[in-house]
Amino acid sequence: MPTPESRLAALAIILPAPVAPVANYTPFVRVGDLIHISGQVSVDAQGGVRGVVGEDVDLELAQGAARLCAINLIAQIKAACDGDLGRVRRIVKLGGFVQAGPTFFDIPKVVNGASDLMVAVFGDAGRHARSAVGVYRLPLNFAVEVDAIVEAP
Repeated sequence: MPTPESRLAALAIILPAPVAPVANYTPFVRVGDLIHISGQVSVDAQGGVRGVVGEDVDLELAQGAARLCAINLIAQIKAACDGDLGRVRRIVKLGGFVQAGPTFFDIPKVVNGASDLMVAVFGDAGRHARSAVGVYRLPLNFAVEVDAIVEAP
């Protein structure tokens, strides 16, 4: 049976080091078997995807930005699980935030970039509840931010 690590390898994804907080919060909080992962922005080693979706950023790039958020979430999940993604029982919920222009309404399609990766990496355990919200601004002008609730003993 495939593992999350083998699925990541098949997708040619190498997880980055978990992103450090940029303000007064922690990257994750564990409450029993639930892990609440703080919002992860669309940042990578090249700087990431910044700008307003529908103006500076098109749908395809925004979906890639949401995927970057998911990669950063998985890095945080791995840290919260002491390096063992096999402990994940379920991705319970994703909250997606898109810095959207006034005429951009495909918010759910953007957040699919994160949702699709969670299912690709965790299989059925990656299917989750979700919210997808268009917002006026995101921190540091990033295009997308996604947070998560994960079940992992």
